Amino acid sequence: MSASALALEPAAAFGVARSFSGRKWILQRADEDAAREIARNSGISFALARLLVGRGIKPDELQDVLNPTLKRLMPDPLVLLNMDKAVARAKAAIENGEHIAIFGDYDVDGSCSSALLHDFLVALGVKPRIYIPDRMTEGYGPSANAMRTLKDEGAGFVVTVDCGATAKDALNAARDLGLDVVVLDHHAVEELPPALAQVNPNQAGDTSGLTYLCAAGVTFMFVVALNRALRDAGYYAEKNIPEPDLRDLLDLVGLATICDVVPLIGVNRAFVRSGLALFGTKRVGLAALANIAKVVGPFTPYHMGYVFGPRINAGGRVGRCTLGADLLTTRDGTEAEEFALALDNHNKERQAIEKLILEEAIAMAHTQDNAPFLFAAKEGWHAGVVGIVAGRLKDRFGKPSFVAGFEGGMARGSARSIPGVDIGAIVRAAKDAGVVATGGGHAMAAGFSLTTEQEGPFHAFVAERFAEGNEALAGALDLHIDTLVSPSGATEEIVREIAQAGPYGAGNPEPLVAIADARVVFADVVGKDHVRLRLAGGDGARLDAIAFRAADTDLGKGLMASRGKAIHAAGRLKIDEWQGRIRVQLQLEDAAPAGA
Repeated sequence: MSASALALEPAAAFGVARSFSGRKWILQRADEDAAREIARNSGISFALARLLVGRGIKPDELQDVLNPTLKRLMPDPLVLLNMDKAVARAKAAIENGEHIAIFGDYDVDGSCSSALLHDFLVALGVKPRIYIPDRMTEGYGPSANAMRTLKDEGAGFVVTVDCGATAKDALNAARDLGLDVVVLDHHAVEELPPALAQVNPNQAGDTSGLTYLCAAGVTFMFVVALNRALRDAGYYAEKNIPEPDLRDLLDLVGLATICDVVPLIGVNRAFVRSGLALFGTKRVGLAALANIAKVVGPFTPYHMGYVFGPRINAGGRVGRCTLGADLLTTRDGTEAEEFALALDNHNKERQAIEKLILEEAIAMAHTQDNAPFLFAAKEGWHAGVVGIVAGRLKDRFGKPSFVAGFEGGMARGSARSIPGVDIGAIVRAAKDAGVVATGGGHAMAAGFSLTTEQEGPFHAFVAERFAEGNEALAGALDLHIDTLVSPSGATEEIVREIAQAGPYGAGNPEPLVAIADARVVFADVVGKDHVRLRLAGGDGARLDAIAFRAADTDLGKGLMASRGKAIHAAGRLKIDEWQGRIRVQLQLEDAAPAGA
């Protein structure tokens, strides 16, 4: 690191240069005078105002942060490149009674996008065909064979959602078959696909500034523009049908926005807020899934991301890939229960497979202590869970992680990243360099495939890219603390205040609070591998804490060895309700010995 970089390096909070997890702690700086002024003028607490100021929120942006609405934040869909051309072709297909096919991905974003467009068309009296490829036999995205199948079924117009941006061969085949294809995608691409139109905020030439949308967000924009075009043409009056209420689709947009881990900024915040307001009330499939999972509303981003999302994804990972879209589009209660039960069973199967692979991947990761990234691959690993395992490795070791499963000389892999490392750009560069067979993705997640012969060159290519960016990566693992609290100050009121700046997720991470010099009065392992603690402040006030899946980690071992000692703790404050009792709990992210 250069001398100038060292001079600018922020001091470690509480002197924590290396925590139990090996991370440096940085306290987020904030102009406290500006925070006091915002608190005074807006009526919010100083603690919330300081949090917002520390994240760069200005007074004129306050309302959009605390009360995000579509009325204020929804842009004109026509700002997206090629939206007008895509809408015109879809409008013609509807008016001419063409058979329309929707080609979707098998993950949550793809399933939600497919269901969203399906429901809109059904409201118009159109019966579209949803085609979700089989992950194991067809792979990701459109193929020439799939295009031929749709053509043979009578389709005249195809819309791909959450895929298609890189499907050159399939779209060339569709064109040769006389199939018009519109691509609705959000994955970054350098070259335009040979489609009639691509609507993609991450394509060259798009100046909308909506690069943070997931595919369901792009699809919703498309539906809004299409609905307006039909209204202006007098379609609803001519057909004597009511105009669909597009707000009923926002549960799908919110779910996909959370599960695809796109930044919760701009209109995405309104998508999630609006989606949560009606989540589980409009779709019998989501209601059935909630019943199977034994959760009740009001639902939060946590429920979307960790309860509903994994189950909807499970069909595409280890079961029937159409199950997610089937669940989200059915209007039959009995069908919904069957789909929900199947997805829940697939999720349990996925968890069992994941556990075995994760154990092996962790062992491999331990041999890569000095590497800036992790790479784990093995013959026989199920391609449907490598993404989850990559995410687990990333969370556990704090490093970008690549995981691949080989079968018959070909591997399918996934990568998950940390803030500051664009993993999608690395994978796309690898594809351009010819060291993977296929590849693409976005900053935090990517997918790839490679042959046995490409494994070594790909690993070397990634290592070279990380070596080039070493100085930029130097602070990527730092833990950024938003604010300080004491055990006595960790109240239900402060938790509810912090929640006002949500929804939280990618791009707007849930605030990290730090508690200094708290004594560990109790520590034990609960469940399979969680560490439960009780912390005491200097005034004797106590706060319960828990570190999930930490028992076998450096963090867990450090916590267990700290019984009776003082530590600094960092985590997220949560309200825990159990048997009518409400208490505040700290979900631990990290800890360090006091005075370290």
